[in-house]
Formats: sequence, structure tokens, C-alpha cells
Amino acid sequence: MNKLDVGVVGESAAITTSFLWTISSLFFTSAGKKIGVLSVNAYRTVIAIALLAATHLILLGTLIPPANSGQWFWMGLSGIVGLGIGDSGLFAAYITIGPRRAVLMMALAPIFAAAGAYLILGETIPGLALVGITITLIGVVVVILESEDRIAEGGVAGSRKTYGVLFGLVGAIGQGVGLVLAKKGIYLNPTAVLNPISATMMRLLLGAVFIWTLVVLAGKMPDTLGSARNREGMKNTIAASFVGPYLGITLSMVAVTFTETGIAQTLLSLMPVMIIPVVWIVYGQRTNLRGILGAIIAVVGIAIIFLS
Repeated sequence: MNKLDVGVVGESAAITTSFLWTISSLFFTSAGKKIGVLSVNAYRTVIAIALLAATHLILLGTLIPPANSGQWFWMGLSGIVGLGIGDSGLFAAYITIGPRRAVLMMALAPIFAAAGAYLILGETIPGLALVGITITLIGVVVVILESEDRIAEGGVAGSRKTYGVLFGLVGAIGQGVGLVLAKKGIYLNPTAVLNPISATMMRLLLGAVFIWTLVVLAGKMPDTLGSARNREGMKNTIAASFVGPYLGITLSMVAVTFTETGIAQTLLSLMPVMIIPVVWIVYGQRTNLRGILGAIIAVVGIAIIFLS
């Protein structure tokens, strides 16, 4: 593939990931309300690892990714920052302020990703792509400013909303920085670039160790094990794990492998726009003209990114 084709692959993977994460946000919200944030995050890593291990064995012939210690370090750090800390913040935001408001906070992730990529990877983004990123983020901001009285989640008290925003900020920082750390690990050995499936597997393995260690240290092991008996909570967790960590995170690794980190994270942050039709379908809530305008602006920005 030439450079243009490679970029299209990465950008297409990022947009598909945004859609999958939008769908999984509804499942994670329902699961979190039933069994709690820590249990959801703990079980979804185990479920996703099982799915990825089978896929890795079938497609690549090994159960555990073959990688050097440096690659394991950076992918593990990415898993801890992005999946352990970042996703815990995001899931807490889902429960505190609802899925729509929580995904709006993820619009900040490209800023942290672009800054981190510049500092850690030395990446610079082409001028036209920067224009596309700016326009896309403007579209997302317009969507954020849509009147909340049309949203099925209902009102949120001031202090609760403040905590939710802080949780969402942790999620945005974790996702943006985690993506940069993942790319560092993927390309650490230029002669043996990590396969996206291997990269996802490594992130989840180390992320799972971190999360389950938190479960033990917080004295939540009995509660976490007991939550497995909640059928509805586990059903939603399994569905979310397949759509989000298994399919979504794997495609996000495809995205960051084949395009600049800032561009990838911008396209990975389209959930605020994509959730508009999802909320319409699931909750029967139509967006207003401001929300539609924001979606159109975001699409224009995406088109410019593809043309850059």
C-alpha cells in the first residue's frame, strides 16, 4: 500500500472505532449501574483477553504476543494509563453524568494525544490535517452546546456534575496519552512492528493486572466476584467487552499504526456526534438543529483530514 492508502486504512479504522465505542458506552453504562465501575472494568478486560487470545492463536499462531521487554514496557504502560486509569474515569463518568455527557468530555482527548505525540514521538501534523482537526473539534463543541433538556438522561446536580466532569477529564487524558504510549511500543522495534492484535492483547494483559491489583488493594474482591451473579450486569458487560475492548481497541491500534496519533485520536473522539442518532434510536430523543449542524461540521472536518 502507498502512503495515501495506509492513511485511509488508519482513518477508516478510527471512525469505525468511534462507532463501536459509542454503542459500547450504552452497554457499559447499564452494566456499571448494576455491578459497579470497578467490576465492569475488571471483568471486561478478562473477557476481552479471552477473545483476543483465541483470535491471536488462530490468526498469528501464538497464544502470547512475541515481543521484547521494551515493547512490553510501553504497551503495558499504555494499558495502565489508557485502560486502567483512563477507562475507569470514563466509566465513572458514564454512571455519574450519563453516557452522552461523558462521551462529550472525550472531545478533549485529541489535545492530549497531539501534545503527547509531539513530546514523546516527535510527531508533527500536516497543515491541512490540522485544519481538519480544528473543524472536527469545532463540530464536536457545537454538539456539546446542544440544549440538554432534550436528552433522556435528565438533569444532573451541580456537585455530581462536577465530579462527572473530573472523571471524564481523567478519561480523556488517559485515552490520549495511552494512545501515544501504545504507538511508542508498536514502533519501538522498526524491524518488528507489532501487529495490532498483539498490541491490543499486550495492553489488555497489563491493564488487567493493574485493575485486578486495584480490586485486591481496595478490598473489593468479594464484591467483584459476587457481582458475577448479576445476570443483567454481566450480560451487558459481555456485550460491551466484545464491541469495545475486543473490536474497538483492536481497530484503534490499527488506526494509530497507520496514521498520525493526533489525527487518529481526533477521529476516535467522534462519539459525541455519533451518539446523536444512537440516542434517537434507543431513547427516542431527537437532536435539535444545533446538534445537526455540529454533526455536519464534524463530517466536513473528517473529509479534510482524509484529503490531507
